[in-house]
Amino acid sequence: MTMEKEIQEELYGEIIYYSVDAQDAGQRLDVYLGLRSQESRSHIKNLIEKGKVLVGGAIRKAGYTLKSGEEIAVMQEEIRQLDLTPQNIPIDIVYEDDDIAVINKAQGMVVHPASGSYDNTLVNALLFHLKSLSSINGVVRPGIVHRLDKDTSGLLVVAKNDFAHVSLQEQISTKAAKRYYYALVDGVVSKDEGVIQTFIDRSAKDRKLMAVSRTNSGREAITLYKVIERFVRYTFVEYELKTGRTHQIRVHSKHIGHTVVGDMQYGGSNKFNLKGQLLHAHKLVLTHPRSGEIMTFEAPLPNYFQKVLDNLRGL
Repeated sequence: MTMEKEIQEELYGEIIYYSVDAQDAGQRLDVYLGLRSQESRSHIKNLIEKGKVLVGGAIRKAGYTLKSGEEIAVMQEEIRQLDLTPQNIPIDIVYEDDDIAVINKAQGMVVHPASGSYDNTLVNALLFHLKSLSSINGVVRPGIVHRLDKDTSGLLVVAKNDFAHVSLQEQISTKAAKRYYYALVDGVVSKDEGVIQTFIDRSAKDRKLMAVSRTNSGREAITLYKVIERFVRYTFVEYELKTGRTHQIRVHSKHIGHTVVGDMQYGGSNKFNLKGQLLHAHKLVLTHPRSGEIMTFEAPLPNYFQKVLDNLRGL
């Protein structure tokens, strides 16, 4: 995998990749994408005409005949909102200096504007609370180095200038930065610790979701896990990301038969009246871009998460 692909997938998941199987060889490019994406034919045609669809790294026409083994990259269009509005939305700034800010994101907050979420995002809040943000990722995602899902809470680092952004981006893509998550999962995990290593791709049933690939298509994903505490029907687990694929922990939890509690999209239970999954990015370790200092940040469990654990412990 090239560094460019690693960074794109790590940061935004904004490029969707497809690998052409032998059974699909001979199909037209536009027909192939029409069968595998949720987009309309006209939208697919528009993307192809704009050069936003690459086959083997090259721009191809809609009628291009696909060959077995070729990789297709579909670049998602950014929202046409060039003037984002700063909004006075309360956010928990754990740390801030001239180069970086570390945010403890609340559950329910979208990180950056996307289809269906044009304001009230973390980016809107950052524009209000911080004096500067890096410009590397354009006007829609200023300062954003990595993401958390809307209903995942916890720590993420923001770059306040381009110098810091390049350093942080490299640390994440090379796995020098370390990210740890707490999760409550369904069922009792038998092993005390382990490694989940698969390939993750778009789900064939629902293109908005991800799934473990049975054919090794998609991107390699590696997650470490360690059991913290076992209950009668649940397990409190710590996950460490070695890669950062879209929905990685949620997909890997489902893959090992222990979905994250409250994660209804991936089949998790919701017996605690939750608004989202019990998944919290509780620790972040990184090297400061300018000083070279190793910095560790930690965020306590949100109240709703802690209350569920207390309930299970009979407290």
